[in-house]
Amino acid sequence: MTIAEFDHFSTEKKKELLGQCCGSSAWVNKMLTVFPVEDLVELLEAAEEKWDECAEPDWKEAFEHHPKIGDINSLKEKFENTAGWAAGEQSGVNRATGNILQELSKANEEYQNKFGFIFIVCATGKSAEEMLGMLKSRLNNTAAEEINIAAAEQLKITKLRLEKLLGVNESSKTYEL
Repeated sequence: MTIAEFDHFSTEKKKELLGQCCGSSAWVNKMLTVFPVEDLVELLEAAEEKWDECAEPDWKEAFEHHPKIGDINSLKEKFENTAGWAAGEQSGVNRATGNILQELSKANEEYQNKFGFIFIVCATGKSAEEMLGMLKSRLNNTAAEEINIAAAEQLKITKLRLEKLLGVNESSKTYEL
């Protein structure tokens, strides 16, 4: 789909599609005010600007729209409308050993108990081992540090999903995120 096609969708359709990119209703509503946009660069800049206008409760709402890293059952059951994207983003866990998946599960639980939300990482291109290492490392953060790191990771995910929504692939990128 092109930006021009997206610009002409109804508000409800835009909400639905933007909601697949980021689960924060505040962000989605803020994004509805930016259309029409000229191009993908302008859209991504607006996405970041509107994300920065959101607050911690909005970020946590977005986090709730993700399966835990490595939780394939949750991915299939609870996150059906973004399962394809999330599965691709988490494809690194497909090659993980049972031990790594068990460690991920345990570390995810510890993380959620400590911070009150699931571990958020832009998983695209990362192996299960890399994500496990990041998760364990981030367990050492303070709550204030971690919410900001998680919010930055969510923004990366949102931008990647906006690109996927508009059919952008790695070879056609001409800008930096």
